[in-house]
Amino acid sequence: MKKNLILIFFLAFTAAISGQEISDGYKKLAKDIFKELIEINSTSKFGSTKTAEAMAARLKAAGFQSSDILVTGQDDQHKNLVFRYHGTGKLKPILFICHLDVVEALRSDWSVDPFTFLEKDGYFWGRGTTDVKMDDASLITNMIRLKNEGFKPNRDIIIALTADEETGNANGVNWLVTNHRDLIEADFCINPDGGGGDSKNGKPVTMAIQTSEKIYVSFKLEVKNKGGHSSLPVKDNAIYVLASGITRLAKYDFPVRLNETTRKYFENVKAGETEQVRSDINTILKTPEDTAAANRLEAYSPYYNAMMRTTCVATMMSAGHAENALPNNAQAIINCRMLPDDNPENVMLVLKSVLADDKISVTRINSSFTTPLSPLREDITGPVSQISATMWPGVSVTPIMSTGATDGKFLRLKGIPVYGVSGMFGDMDDVRAHGKDERILTTDYYNGVEFMYRFIKALSSDKTQ
Repeated sequence: MKKNLILIFFLAFTAAISGQEISDGYKKLAKDIFKELIEINSTSKFGSTKTAEAMAARLKAAGFQSSDILVTGQDDQHKNLVFRYHGTGKLKPILFICHLDVVEALRSDWSVDPFTFLEKDGYFWGRGTTDVKMDDASLITNMIRLKNEGFKPNRDIIIALTADEETGNANGVNWLVTNHRDLIEADFCINPDGGGGDSKNGKPVTMAIQTSEKIYVSFKLEVKNKGGHSSLPVKDNAIYVLASGITRLAKYDFPVRLNETTRKYFENVKAGETEQVRSDINTILKTPEDTAAANRLEAYSPYYNAMMRTTCVATMMSAGHAENALPNNAQAIINCRMLPDDNPENVMLVLKSVLADDKISVTRINSSFTTPLSPLREDITGPVSQISATMWPGVSVTPIMSTGATDGKFLRLKGIPVYGVSGMFGDMDDVRAHGKDERILTTDYYNGVEFMYRFIKALSSDKTQ
């Protein structure tokens, strides 16, 4: 009966707002804030402080009290914005996190200036347009919109726009939860960086709710050698030994291993696939060790491959000291994204086995930790499903495991459940985050802003509102 009442409420709620669209005035505000964020270079070289201060200024100009707006961090370059929208206190607060920093982008690599906001060909272009300044802009826009409408939530809404998610050296979420947990203490957290929609051939296909994420760990491979003069080559060459080992690794796949989240994901997405892909998904759901089906899925979609298994890939190499000398040393970095129930010790044993050469040493070069799966909650999945059905009829809503790392792991580790939810859609076959010519469809951006507005209200409204 309780579930039926919840469903009736959400149906009524979304029916009440289904006719609302983001107005031209709030479109302009959303675009202006987005532009301001994109044109502040917040790569690791410059830090996030200027972006945090710019968003704080936006909130103050909108009439929020200075006492509810805090710009703070562990150093002057890596500051975070923490903002509290006060509610009635009927329920515990909700925390929304989103990072302000972006990956480096060189003008010489792009066809446009990555730090000049550009509207072209139906897209907004610029570094951070998909990772993840579009959601920063959405959160700030919607806080201002809700205030202008006189909205009184039944709980405090906390917004934390944070530093250094991309490099982690001065990570804002980790710093906040470790040193100032009182500022962000919440019933649960929504992390737009972990969720969102996938489109294929221009059609919205999947709306993802992140409940867990892969674990990041890297290893250094190294071969040492006595070297010598290049005029007297030998087969025992450090570069050759390392290259042979990496070639063996390139041909290796970790076994397919599905968990509750990834199993539900594949069950949900298969309906929209071709007959062959649907058949292969059905096969791995029943028989994960079927190599032929797994290999076809791997070739079809790197994303599907990453959802199925732990992955390790060579990302950096260095060797030698002179062009006329045999190398004394050759090194490579292998970056692994482990399934949540995997561990670095197991991965290291697999690497050593696959490299199959005692001359290649394997050293773990960073720490990692496991975090619990966030249990699915009807008060979160219900609004996502209902609003998605209203805005994108037919889209499949599914839990996912993120293949990359997000800041959610720091909160899950400290006992705050985290759910990746965003209304921003992107082309699953044209992912440009961290890459050249990053962009987002203008319609996808505005729809994403509208989705978050409705979602925030659904999470913080009484049934009678």
